[in-house]
Amino acid sequence: MTISEVAKKCGLSTDTLRYYERIGLLPMVTRTSSGLRDYQEKDLNWIEFIKCMREAMIPVESLVEYISLFSQGVSTREARKAILTKEYEALLDRIEAMRKGAERLKYKIEHYDKIMEHSEKRLLNE
Repeated sequence: MTISEVAKKCGLSTDTLRYYERIGLLPMVTRTSSGLRDYQEKDLNWIEFIKCMREAMIPVESLVEYISLFSQGVSTREARKAILTKEYEALLDRIEAMRKGAERLKYKIEHYDKIMEHSEKRLLNE
């Protein structure tokens, strides 16, 4: 697949795909004899993984390190697991912070609802 086809299929820009390749997130995309990128199924799998991790707010630096270790083979499994574990725990912390923020927002919205309801009742009684 061409870079344009992959960009459309994956919902990313061609610039993003080129960036991912340049910084080492997309390991060695196959090239045609004329030098054009020719994405294979394995590349699409990496892109899906990267998108999922980025949506979970995993830092690019952690992903680059993970993919670099992956390319070094099975001897890096423990180190890769450690990266994923660290990022998972950080994600859980962010989720908890977001949950607390959502609760605070809900409280404030309910507070304004009460104030506005009280104000409306007062205006009707005047």
